[in-house]
Amino acid sequence: MTADQWTSHVAIAITVTDESGTITEMNPTSISTFSADGGAKLIGSDVLACHPEPSRSKLAAMYESHQPNHYTIQKNGQKKIIHQIPLFEGTVFMGYVEISIPIPDQLPHFDRG
Repeated sequence: MTADQWTSHVAIAITVTDESGTITEMNPTSISTFSADGGAKLIGSDVLACHPEPSRSKLAAMYESHQPNHYTIQKNGQKKIIHQIPLFEGTVFMGYVEISIPIPDQLPHFDRG
């Protein structure tokens, strides 16, 4: 199964932007998650325009620094962990992939090593 295939069948939201912050890809879960904001119509739009402050400024700084960002949220009773990971082709910054994964209220932690 190729990346294009499995991302369509996984119950996590995957959103991809290019180096300027334009949304270029959304998997079906991402489209559904953001349906109230336009769903698939968000493809081609500026990701910064989709966020209020202070998130907008944080994202703008990330596009300058190319650093990852990780945090948890709770929305409509569902906790999620968000990973915003920079994409590179060699050393050239290509944008970000945001992965939103539903998590349980109590998440086990294991120290390995």
